[in-house]
Amino acid sequence: MSESPTIGDVAASRHQMGLWSCMSYVIANIIGAGIFITPGPILQYTYSNGLALIVWIGCGLISLIGGICYIELGTSIHDPGCDFAYNVYVGWEGIAFSFMWVGVIMSFPASAAVQAQTFGQYIVAGLDPVWHLDSPWDQIFERGLGFALIIILTILNLYAIDKYASKFQIVVTIAKLLSLALIICTGFYFLIVKGWTKNLEHPFEGSNTNPGQISLAFYGALWSFAGWDILNYGTPEIYKPRRTMPIALLGGVTIVTAIYVAMNVSYMTVLSPGQIMNSTAVAADFAQVTLGSFSYAIPFMIALLLIGTLNSNIFCGSRFTHAAAREGHLPTFLSCINEESNSPRAALLFQLICTIAVTFVDTNSLINYVAFVMFGQRVFTMTALMWIRYRKIPVHPDAIQVPILFSILFWIITIALVVVPFIEETKHTVVGVALVLMGLILYAIFMKPKKLPEFMMKLNDGMTRVTCRVLFSTPDLKHHPLGGRSVSDTAETLKIDNGEQSSRLLNESTLNADERTALPTSSEEATHL
Repeated sequence: MSESPTIGDVAASRHQMGLWSCMSYVIANIIGAGIFITPGPILQYTYSNGLALIVWIGCGLISLIGGICYIELGTSIHDPGCDFAYNVYVGWEGIAFSFMWVGVIMSFPASAAVQAQTFGQYIVAGLDPVWHLDSPWDQIFERGLGFALIIILTILNLYAIDKYASKFQIVVTIAKLLSLALIICTGFYFLIVKGWTKNLEHPFEGSNTNPGQISLAFYGALWSFAGWDILNYGTPEIYKPRRTMPIALLGGVTIVTAIYVAMNVSYMTVLSPGQIMNSTAVAADFAQVTLGSFSYAIPFMIALLLIGTLNSNIFCGSRFTHAAAREGHLPTFLSCINEESNSPRAALLFQLICTIAVTFVDTNSLINYVAFVMFGQRVFTMTALMWIRYRKIPVHPDAIQVPILFSILFWIITIALVVVPFIEETKHTVVGVALVLMGLILYAIFMKPKKLPEFMMKLNDGMTRVTCRVLFSTPDLKHHPLGGRSVSDTAETLKIDNGEQSSRLLNESTLNADERTALPTSSEEATHL
C-alpha cells in the first residue's frame, strides 16, 4: 500500500526552486568565512604551497564523490530532512532520532549563531576607521546586527521559497562571487602581469610527509566544503529533482573548488608561506599588500558572504526540524506549515529562538562538541544507501542509480573522518558520542511508549492549536491518524477555523508506536513512494 501525499507534499509541488536557485543555494551554503580563515592552518599541516593546493583539490573531489552519492539518495527518497529522512526510510528510527536531536537543538542553531555574530563583528570592524565603538558598545552593536540579520532572513523564509528567499539567494550569491572575483583577479594580476612567481617556483619544497598531519589538513579543508548536501534537506521543493539536483550539486561543488584553488593561488602569489601560516585574517593581509586603502572594504565583503551562508543555514535547519516533526519525532506543532506558501513557519521560528538562545553560550566550543555528529551521521546514511541496494528496497521511480563504487568509497572516507577526531580531539569527540547516546535514551523515553502522559498530550495539543492560529498554518504529519482520507479532505479537516474538528484531531496528534508505520526493511515489505 503506497502512502498518500501529505499536505506539505502537495503544497511543495506549487512552490519549487529551479536550477539557478538550487545552484545558488549550494554555492552560498559552502562558501562562508572558512576560505578566509583555513588557508593558514592547512599550511601549518602541509608546510608547502604545492601540498596545500593538492589538499584543497582533494577535498573538492571528496565533496564531488559525496555529492554523487547524495544525488542518488535525493532522487530515490523524495522526503525532506536529508540524513534523518534516509535513516528513517530504512527503519532506523532510533539512530535517526539520536542524531536529529543534536542537530535541531545544537548544531544548526550554533552554526547560525556564529555566522550572525561574525557578520556583526565584520561590520563593526569595517566601520571602525570612521566610527570607533568602545567596549561594551562594540559587542552590543555586533550582537544587535547579528540578531537583526537573522530575524530579517527568517521573515523572508516565512513566505514561499520561490517568492523571496530563493530570489534573494541568487542575488546574494552573485554579489558573493563578484567579491571573490576581486581577490582572484588581483592575485592573478600580480602573478601574470607583474610576474610575482617567487612563492610558487618550488611548490613542494619542504612538504610534510607525516600522514597524520596531512589527514588533519584534509579534515580542516573539508570544513570549508561543508554544506554541499543542502538540496537534500528540501527535495520536495526542487523542480524536477532528477534533472536539477545533479547539475546544481555537481556544478556548484565544481565552481566552489575552482574558486577555492584560485583564491589560494592568489594568496600564495602575494604572501609567503610563513605569512599565511601566521595570519588569522589572510584576506585582510592580502588586501593590505595589493589593494592599499581599498583593503578597508574586505570586512564588508566577508559580511556579504555570511548573509548568503546564513540564509542557507536557515533553510537547512528549518527543513530538518520540520522533517523530524512530520515523522512524529518532534512535537506536532513543529510540523505546521502554511499551505499557501509551503513555508515551515513553526520550524523557522523555533530555529530562530534556539539560535538567539545559543548566542549566550560559548558557541565555538559547542560546535566543536557536535562536529562529530555531522560525520557520524553520514556514516549511517551511506550504510543505509548500501542497505537499500543490498535488500533491493523499492525507491522513487525517478531515482538515479550511481555505481556502487562511489558509495563504498565515500563510506570509507566518512569512517576515516570519524576516526581522525577520536585520535586528535578526544575530549570533544567523546562529548559528541555522549550527546548521540543521550539521543538514544530520549528515543526510548518518548518514542517507544505506546502512549505519552496525558499532560504531555494536552501540552502538545495546546501548542499546536496556538501555532495554527498565530502562524496561519496546518499540521503536516506524514503518518496522520486520518485513515485513508484524501489530501483535500485532510486539509479541510485541519482548518483551524473549525475549533471542534481541530481539537478532536489534535487530541490524537501525538503518535504512539503502533501508529508510526513501520518502514520497509525488505523487498517484500517495501512499497513504492
